[in-house]
Amino acid sequence: MRWKLKSKPDLATTKKLADELSINTKLASILVQRGITTFDEAKHFFRPSLDDLHDPFLMKDMDKAVTRIRTAIEKNEQILIYGDYDVDGTTSVSLLYNYLIEHHNNIATYIPDRYKEGYGISYQGIDFASDNDFSLIIALDCGIKAIEKVEYASDKGIDFIICDHHKPGDEIPKALAVLNPKREDCEYPYKELCGCGVGFKLIQAHALTNGVETLELLPFLDLVATAIAADIVPMTGENRILAYFGLKVINDQPRIGIKALIKSIEKKELTISDVVFIIAPRINAAGRIKHANYAVELLTSTDIEIATEIASSIEEFNAHRKELDKEIAEAALIQIEENNETEKFTTVVYDENWHKGVIGIVASRLTETYYRPTVVFTKSEGKLAASARSVKGFDVYDALNACSEFIEQFGGHKYAAGLIIKPENYEKFKAKFEEVVENTIDKELLTPEIIVDAELEFADISPKFYRIIQQMAPFGPENRKPVFKSSSVRDNGYGKQVGQDKSHLKLTLFQGNPKNILGAIGFSMGDKINSIENDFDVLYQIDENTWNGKTSLQLLLKDLK
Repeated sequence: MRWKLKSKPDLATTKKLADELSINTKLASILVQRGITTFDEAKHFFRPSLDDLHDPFLMKDMDKAVTRIRTAIEKNEQILIYGDYDVDGTTSVSLLYNYLIEHHNNIATYIPDRYKEGYGISYQGIDFASDNDFSLIIALDCGIKAIEKVEYASDKGIDFIICDHHKPGDEIPKALAVLNPKREDCEYPYKELCGCGVGFKLIQAHALTNGVETLELLPFLDLVATAIAADIVPMTGENRILAYFGLKVINDQPRIGIKALIKSIEKKELTISDVVFIIAPRINAAGRIKHANYAVELLTSTDIEIATEIASSIEEFNAHRKELDKEIAEAALIQIEENNETEKFTTVVYDENWHKGVIGIVASRLTETYYRPTVVFTKSEGKLAASARSVKGFDVYDALNACSEFIEQFGGHKYAAGLIIKPENYEKFKAKFEEVVENTIDKELLTPEIIVDAELEFADISPKFYRIIQQMAPFGPENRKPVFKSSSVRDNGYGKQVGQDKSHLKLTLFQGNPKNILGAIGFSMGDKINSIENDFDVLYQIDENTWNGKTSLQLLLKDLK
């Protein structure tokens, strides 16, 4: 890894903040690095409040959207809530359904089939709405590029409200309302909401017009927090507030569906990391292996027995997903090695038999292995469908845009995207993608980088220091759990490889004074056992370890040199 130490912030600002908060300058510098420079800003950061959420009516078209929904309720129209098949989409649909069903009975949900309809709004979905007399479709986490499909719906007498957060194209669909903070003509102050976050702003706006305070919407935030965690959006501003309160709901009073999903987890308190690695993959597995309707049924269920049954099915889907993921990743690695493509600037692989539902996960695995922009293709409906993933600092969406002559359809984010091409264009796309990346990527980005917040002496580490770090949670992009560096440390001689396959590294470290020791664990770092014979430098996060009823601080190693 490349170790990149953050530059030290202004000393006067740091010292002033440290004095105001009665904390040491190391902690104050971490806050200043994150844009927190005053007592008031620190108060808002450490004590998130729903009162700090922005007025939802600052979002362009929000008034139109709320008015149209109120009209639909007054006239007893049929409303179809439409969303994508991933975590953000299914939680968005569940959020809006759970909210609107309290006000209106004529509501149904629609999630497109990943394999038959593909990503986003589909003609089949609009036909379903038309055939069943739905006069309003509310689309969540998709729709910002559905120009023709919105026109198609309009011709059938169906209005559209779009709630999306993806990058708009040059043209905005002619929907009745398009809620997207990334619209160039939208002055909403916070641009990084996920799809479910935009959906929440819609129900917040509707609630406010009915005299309902935002605090009363707290029970819906378990869904929003799950989407924020799964969609890897910045953990700043409104996202951090919503995730903070959503985590409280998940831990204290989750909805029946989430309760059924996590009932077997023996953990006192779930963190955002647990949502990312435990809850989100299971919700995603429904759409990957079977159909995302399972996820929506789970998240809208009001019967614990039914929810438990659905959760059990989803658990099976997730187990199957893991098997496929492992199998396809191994096959892809063999393909790369056999084709002598390990030295390229990109990874592009294809097999017509690979399961479409897991190619995104496989793309992430390959990116971790070779650390370069990656595209994994499979065959779907006579064409080739793919998931793309990128390395930190490189915009794969822009790279795909530069290859658009060979792409039928694509969409996504800076670091993750989906695309469809014709089979005859595979080799052309592969060559063009390699050319574009080679010519545009900073070669330094092809080596993983780890950002170091500060250098610490072991003497700086105390229970109080750790407690303040923990109060910076929830962690996520742009508010990562701090990584520290300590120099010239030594193992006390009992360092060893642990785990069934000896793949982990367990150390007892000291710096200077051999009596002041700290336990350390380095997952998947067992191969570094020979690097600890003399003094070495370590990167780590501070964590807690409980053993035999006793809890102590330990270092969670990230790298050592």
